Amino acid sequence: MPVEDATGNVIGGSVLPSEDVIPGLVWAFRIHADGRPEALPIERTIDVTRDGVLWVHFNLADTRALQWLAQAPWRAPEQARALLLSKDSYQQLHTADDCIYGVISDLLRDIDDADDDTGYLRFVMTEHLLISGRHHALCAVDATRRSLEAGMRVDSMAALFETIIENVADTMDGMIDKISRALDEIEEQVVSGESRHMLQKLGPLRRTCVRLHRQLGGLRLVFQRFEQNGPADLKPALQLRAGELAQRLDGLDRIIIELRERSRLLQEELHLQIAETGNESLRVLSVLTALLLPPTLMTGLFGMNVKGLPFVDTETGFLWALLLILLSSAFAYFVMKRIGIIR
Repeated sequence: MPVEDATGNVIGGSVLPSEDVIPGLVWAFRIHADGRPEALPIERTIDVTRDGVLWVHFNLADTRALQWLAQAPWRAPEQARALLLSKDSYQQLHTADDCIYGVISDLLRDIDDADDDTGYLRFVMTEHLLISGRHHALCAVDATRRSLEAGMRVDSMAALFETIIENVADTMDGMIDKISRALDEIEEQVVSGESRHMLQKLGPLRRTCVRLHRQLGGLRLVFQRFEQNGPADLKPALQLRAGELAQRLDGLDRIIIELRERSRLLQEELHLQIAETGNESLRVLSVLTALLLPPTLMTGLFGMNVKGLPFVDTETGFLWALLLILLSSAFAYFVMKRIGIIR
């Protein structure tokens, strides 16, 4: 007979009801005692009485899945259930009653590649059950699914969760490579002087670096705190290599910081080039204005409707006036050349 604790949560017996098809289920895997994964059909009843590790992954955007998770007598503390059903985007990792639960960030999965937007994976993990959920398609859990379908063996529940985190790091690593190649191209354009439209490409790269740094920094801090403050009496199947995961995430975060600083320097260089181009345009405009100022003055003088203007009664008056205009421009050019305005 199942036994309930003070909060009404089942602490013995079946961890999931097996009489009905589970709504909102994206996939389910059973990991046998020898580590061999078995994909379970989600349109059929899942037998929870068999031995092994069970991973069920839900689409939390499905209201039916939320209702089912809220009512199902699965074994977990009340605060773990509440966090799984919440929309909290704060990365965290907690332990309670031989259960690990929390929220970790991941990159959203586009049709064929990772997106630079951030999504969140919510999970509750016991020795024999991993319940995870997301509101949008994520890269890391999908990569873990493909690995299990390819036959990857898993020793314990902790190893399965560590595989998900490793895939988060791999996804970040791939995004870092894309950013690095894009910055290489922009830097080549900047050095060659063909950087007219590079600011439009550099802005999204800097934004992606900031997002990845925030995501990696938060995830690294979660595992560092778990390594320092996590309980030492966890069951072997739940003992995570939090320190090693934190070290890898820290290495990726350092690379992201370098890329962010590199993008900032490239942006400053582009702004300097744009400023120099603008200054050169202003200098040319100033020179033209200075050259045309004396002829404009001469034209204004000859255009006054008063008596006594020179060359009024002369047949070649226009030519003499034109000559004076040209000489005034030549004089202005000579003066600017002497004082160094024109190089």
